[in-house]
Amino acid sequence: MTKNGIVLSILAVLLAAIYVYAFTDWFRSETIQIIPTIRPGRVSAVPRDPDQAAVYPVSFAFSGKYKLTSVKVFAAEDLATNKYPAPLWHLMSDSNSVPVKSIVYGYPVKGMKPAVARMQPEPLSPDVDYVLQIEAGSIKAQTNFHTAKAAAPGK
Repeated sequence: MTKNGIVLSILAVLLAAIYVYAFTDWFRSETIQIIPTIRPGRVSAVPRDPDQAAVYPVSFAFSGKYKLTSVKVFAAEDLATNKYPAPLWHLMSDSNSVPVKSIVYGYPVKGMKPAVARMQPEPLSPDVDYVLQIEAGSIKAQTNFHTAKAAAPGK
């Protein structure tokens, strides 16, 4: 092969490698997109404190179906200021969770149980920022969400 042929072959391989790296997902780690949604309608959990207002349910849709291994919700302020914040809602997979495309705060997820036996999720407060962290095997993702005060019935 001539020098010109070798240079062109190397150039073709180099361009093919750049194309594969830049325009395909072969070398990218998988990510989960989380879309939090507040759905006015039914009030989620009634707060334990009678002076605290109720909030609308918060649901989280994912970019695909995932076998979740961990679900945690923290108050954003606690997560920013504490080294080891306590989660308001913490679920762990028993052994083999069912692939899900969405979850709702405080509702059970098939194949998952509370990290602490019989622990109930804490009620969310209105107009507070929260952080959802999920794991699905080696994939980790998180998103921030903000709650909204539920309107009083009949208004």
